[in-house]
Amino acid sequence: MSQRISYLFVLVGAILWGTTGTAQTFMPQTIHPLAVGASRLAIGGFSLLVILLIMRKIDFRNWPWKSTLYAAISMAIFQYLFFSSVRLTGVAIGTVVTIGSAPVFSGIIEWLLLKRRPTRVWIMATALAIIGCALLFLNKDGIVVNPVGIAMSLGAGLLFAFYTLVNKDVLDKVDAVPAVAVIFSMSAIMLLPFLFLFETEGLMTGRGISVVLYLGIVTTSVAYILFSAGLKRIPSSSAVTLSLAEPLTAAILSVIVVGERLNGTSWAGIAMLLGGILVLTLSGRKMKKSNLLT
Repeated sequence: MSQRISYLFVLVGAILWGTTGTAQTFMPQTIHPLAVGASRLAIGGFSLLVILLIMRKIDFRNWPWKSTLYAAISMAIFQYLFFSSVRLTGVAIGTVVTIGSAPVFSGIIEWLLLKRRPTRVWIMATALAIIGCALLFLNKDGIVVNPVGIAMSLGAGLLFAFYTLVNKDVLDKVDAVPAVAVIFSMSAIMLLPFLFLFETEGLMTGRGISVVLYLGIVTTSVAYILFSAGLKRIPSSSAVTLSLAEPLTAAILSVIVVGERLNGTSWAGIAMLLGGILVLTLSGRKMKKSNLLT
């Protein structure tokens, strides 16, 4: 798979993540967000794992269990921190701090652990995208800036960046689909107790089941398979920056589907987000052409 296609896969995966918020608006509001997170991971992980086991397309010999465990723990705790931060600070602040901080943490982790200095292109793309995220949500009213919630959002961003890094190590040894199946199944097992601790009324209704199936299959299984497949050939910091397409998609869908209105500042933020994504994607394309010529 070419590097250009790899960037595209990561971008499409992030776009699918961006539909999560809109999909949740169709779910009964009596269901606790963390119960939704546990359900989507269970459906996304277990369904893939069962299919792969039946088709005998998964081989556990020489499996990178250590990296897999780190990735699973990161994703499980990410669900808790993210949904908790949203409850404390609101969707706008919780989302923008989490997604906006992830590429910064990713570049720092690569620099400290892998001794890989961030490139100028990454710095430019990340700066544009983060400023875009900030502008995007400036028009939100009634936001409560809770210090604990902000800390949880930053923790979620750090964990997503760490998940991307350790997941890349898993993908060096196994294919994307088995990796997603095992990591998310392990994460789901860690979160299953929350289904018994939090409110789940309405989860087993027709609407609840439909939304959870969409979240589990489309925004989890398919999205993370695309993200993981692309991650095999591009730096984790670049993948995390491209994941900023998530709030971009969420903003657009909030206008088209939910009926929210965005002011000029927010549309400027969308433009900057798109600019950061294009800078990173087009630079990857030029790098590929350069490598072919040399």
